[in-house]
Amino acid sequence: MKLVTRFELAAKSETELRGLMREAFNELARSEFGSHERRNALASIENIQNELGLRL
Repeated sequence: MKLVTRFELAAKSETELRGLMREAFNELARSEFGSHERRNALASIENIQNELGLRL
């Protein structure tokens, strides 16, 4: 999974952010512990959560 940055997320709608969250969560579930894909998924989830939190 490609790391999703805060810059990319700023231009997305809330619906798009929630879709990306689902994709990142699914990638996290498929990834192996300690893998590069897992780290990117976790960081992406954190970035998406932060962006959603800013919009409340």
